[in-house]
Amino acid sequence: MFIGHFAVAFAAKPVAPGASLGTLFLAAQFLDGLWPVLLLLGIERVEIHPGDTAFTPLNFVHYPISHSLAMTLLWAALFALGYAWLTKDRRAALVAAVLVASHWLLDWLTHRPDLPLYPGGSERLGLGLWNSVAGTLVVESLMFAAGIAMYLRATRARDRTGTIIFWVLIAFLIMAYLGAAFGPPPPDLRALEWTALSGWLLVAWGYWIDRHRQPRNQ
Repeated sequence: MFIGHFAVAFAAKPVAPGASLGTLFLAAQFLDGLWPVLLLLGIERVEIHPGDTAFTPLNFVHYPISHSLAMTLLWAALFALGYAWLTKDRRAALVAAVLVASHWLLDWLTHRPDLPLYPGGSERLGLGLWNSVAGTLVVESLMFAAGIAMYLRATRARDRTGTIIFWVLIAFLIMAYLGAAFGPPPPDLRALEWTALSGWLLVAWGYWIDRHRQPRNQ
């Protein structure tokens, strides 16, 4: 799942108005931010295998540290503890923990059975929504639209920049999503790794947006 993770980050803003959109993006995408780092270090492995599922050409061979259920729960707890320590905002910390954990749940919905329960375990889970391109597009698009609507009801732009950079981000995410769905597969693993690593820039974009938007009740 891709824009579905951003959807839940947008949707979390009304629940945690004190948390920056960048922080919500970071929590929702934390596992996918960690994953390319572990790929580059040779700790986890992925293969480019067109046809592995109908929606993605990627075969997730080994990713127990970034995407096992046990490690996801640990990352969620550590993220929440770190955020609570830095900000003293326990409510937002709890929301952040839920966002980190939601990543595994949404991946469980979309992936074929390749998600491990814990490092070293042999059992793999996944419901396989990616086996249907149409089903994936419908589910993620509805989630994305709902998340945007909830975010816009909770915030307003401080200035024109807050409107422009928000909608440019939405357009970028949609184009990236459609490119991943219908474009050619990555040319090689190194290109995939660095492209995935560039997702951290979207977190920075979220912080930028938040500097130009504010809760509607302010």
